[in-house]
Amino acid sequence: MHGNGYMSGFGNEFATEALPGTLPEGRNSPQKVAHGLYAEQLTGTAFTAPRHANRRSWLYRIRPAAMHGAFSPFQQSQFHNDFQSGPVTPDQLRWDPLPLPDAPTDFVEGLFTMAGNGSAASQNGIGIHLYAANRSMQGRYFYNADGELLIVPQLGRLRIATELGVLEVEPQEIALIPRGVRFRVELLDDTARGYVCENFGAMFRLPDLGPIGSNGLANPRDFLSPKAAFEDVDAPEGKPFELVGKFQGHLWRADIGHSPLDVVGWHGNYAPCKYDLRRFNTIGTISYDHPDPSIFLVLHSPSDTPGTSNIDFAIFPPRWLVAQDTFRPPWFHRNIASEYMGLIHGAYDAKAEGFVPGGSSLHNSMTGHGPDAATFDKASNADLSTPDVISNTMAFMFETRAVIRPTTQALAAHHRQRDYQACWAGLEKHFIG
Repeated sequence: MHGNGYMSGFGNEFATEALPGTLPEGRNSPQKVAHGLYAEQLTGTAFTAPRHANRRSWLYRIRPAAMHGAFSPFQQSQFHNDFQSGPVTPDQLRWDPLPLPDAPTDFVEGLFTMAGNGSAASQNGIGIHLYAANRSMQGRYFYNADGELLIVPQLGRLRIATELGVLEVEPQEIALIPRGVRFRVELLDDTARGYVCENFGAMFRLPDLGPIGSNGLANPRDFLSPKAAFEDVDAPEGKPFELVGKFQGHLWRADIGHSPLDVVGWHGNYAPCKYDLRRFNTIGTISYDHPDPSIFLVLHSPSDTPGTSNIDFAIFPPRWLVAQDTFRPPWFHRNIASEYMGLIHGAYDAKAEGFVPGGSSLHNSMTGHGPDAATFDKASNADLSTPDVISNTMAFMFETRAVIRPTTQALAAHHRQRDYQACWAGLEKHFIG
């Protein structure tokens, strides 16, 4: 692609061009655009949303996005939004990593839906997916009209070539692809695996900091959006490229005679970005007790209820635990919210074994969970005169206000750990009357 690099800031108003003189001065849609380009607006919010919430970008491209063939169904049965309509088990659930494929499999082919709630039609809720791939997307481009995509790599580096530029992400970084943006995923290593959060609700934003103040958690300057980069590539005669779209829970495909990644310049605040989770400014107690886990919040999708999120994306990074007269790991808990966890790197401090990188767990609303027996025993007898230095780790959580409904294929999967509850079986009775 012609052009490369990044611009700093979350939700900033950017202006970038891969060819000088591309962006019009003083207007968005001149009678004739420089270099013979087409002007096209891409909007991610209602036109009349308040200015602080309005998200849109103007794209100046070789061909408009309307140019492609008719859509027909695309068969990929493992990637969907069928979150069941029957009973949901209240059991604690945990899975090993999604096995890597044997047959050639790209990012779209390797998506596997684990759980979710809500829908694109209702414009709220979440889809939770895994991906496992061993080849780059070749002549295929993808977009999601149902929601924005939060991609969390666990194994292998990705080069995500989008309409607005290129993101290169590695494990412990994330990529955020806005609803409707077309892209291609290339593998920079032999295999790739990770997690995908599909957000049907309001766009992800940085949380308010409240009494923390003006700095901390994920700092806006650490989010990077791509500078304009474009492809001027036509499909071979008689061998059109393929545009795959997700619309209202179903996948569709259309022939397209050119690369849709042909935006030569753009300006606006609706754009992909990436963030390095290792730059998160972790907040914690310096006296007693383990504070609420919302202090680990990176991004959230707000709901129509003030103070209650549609989705929270939190992480559990390296940190020091110094609380005195305190059980330092996360306490046993039940909550109205439901939690889907994944492990990107290292070990998680509340589980001694069984929760490995690439694995995941689901603890739904009011289902009890917390540290396993080995972790409880160790923490209950720890020497609190020195800090616990938690290093070489990165776990995350997708938390929602609604029950997260596991899919039929996730419950039946070979990589599901059917003995997960055994991790609490060793908790002994210590009561002294």
